[in-house]
Amino acid sequence: MILLPLRTASVIAVVLLSLAYDAAASAADRLPNVVLIFADDLGYGDIGPFGNSKLKTPHLDRLAAEGMKFTSFYATPVCSMSRACLMTGCYNARISIPGVLFPPSKIGLNPEETTIAEIFKQRGYATTCIGKWHLGHREPFLPTKQGFDSYFGIPYSNDMTIDPVNARFAKDCVFREGMTEEKARAGTLKNTVPLMRGLEVVEYPADQSTLTERYTKEAVQFIREKKGEPFFLYLPHAMVHVPLAASEKFRGKSSGGLFGDAVEELDWSVGEIVSTLKELKLEEQTLVIFTSDNGAATGSSAPWRGKKATNFEGGVREPCIMRWPGKIPPGTTCPQIAGNIDLLPTFAKLIGAELPKDRVLDGREITSLLADPKAGPVRDTHLYFTAQGTLAAIRRGEWK
Repeated sequence: MILLPLRTASVIAVVLLSLAYDAAASAADRLPNVVLIFADDLGYGDIGPFGNSKLKTPHLDRLAAEGMKFTSFYATPVCSMSRACLMTGCYNARISIPGVLFPPSKIGLNPEETTIAEIFKQRGYATTCIGKWHLGHREPFLPTKQGFDSYFGIPYSNDMTIDPVNARFAKDCVFREGMTEEKARAGTLKNTVPLMRGLEVVEYPADQSTLTERYTKEAVQFIREKKGEPFFLYLPHAMVHVPLAASEKFRGKSSGGLFGDAVEELDWSVGEIVSTLKELKLEEQTLVIFTSDNGAATGSSAPWRGKKATNFEGGVREPCIMRWPGKIPPGTTCPQIAGNIDLLPTFAKLIGAELPKDRVLDGREITSLLADPKAGPVRDTHLYFTAQGTLAAIRRGEWK
């Protein structure tokens, strides 16, 4: 035991109390982290919180129990147009992004558009995109040219090929399954997609069975590295788009075949991220969002009619869960119209960033809904566009 003079002990106590107060005040004043997990082709009825009783999704069940479910949360019928709405807060028809971009496509998200990542960069956030991008694979359109500090993932859907002309292979690129750069540039094979880091291909073809696992490890590493500063983690998974895949740990383990395996691995991924936030004592500083890009392709859109590629509710109404301890009331459900198009203005409101004033945004900030699921509608109209940019339907209140 070390004995100190009373005066010295009092001074030390005051200093320690002051440090503890400063640390608490700093945590309270810190800008919130945001983790946005974006599944691919996951239907409304594919996970437990939205009615699936066949597959095991305990981590998503817990996320819903500790957060808020949105039951009228909209995306679009297919991939690229959904990501365009998400990234810009605009309907895809307004910014000229068609339904799906392919390896031969010469276009992508115009770098002049303001993305979610650029909104976060205004306030000094660390930003990363880990997963499927699908807003243009050529250099001017890639994530690191659109406000993200780093990128690791596949540039488009996992059933596609490679751009044999414009692909930039890293010097240490890992070629699998007998592939070489010469073979890659000589021809393309369906379901063989490049795995990229930054602007370069680092693995070809990507080992799809390990993507969910590797994306998750990359996301956890990012959170650990950036725990001392505000961060935005965008995690757009490749699953459960076909071809379906799961790691050895999950393959053959579910009651729903390979599709079920892939869903349950996505659930595991959510658990890994949330447990990391808990371990680092970042839970109360972090808004976690889980949703999907469009309706089910091979899974379930129940109870809604239709699937992916349609503007029936099953093609565009998505499961969505938001969790933020102390800010979002737990175990609640919000029935109001909302969608991924609303996330950009919502994030801007939460972090005090400025929205662009030289263009029209279609999304609306929904912070009132996050605080109170019984709050009135932020917008009572939703527009349904086809992949060709044609207006197909309008929902106003309970009428479509």
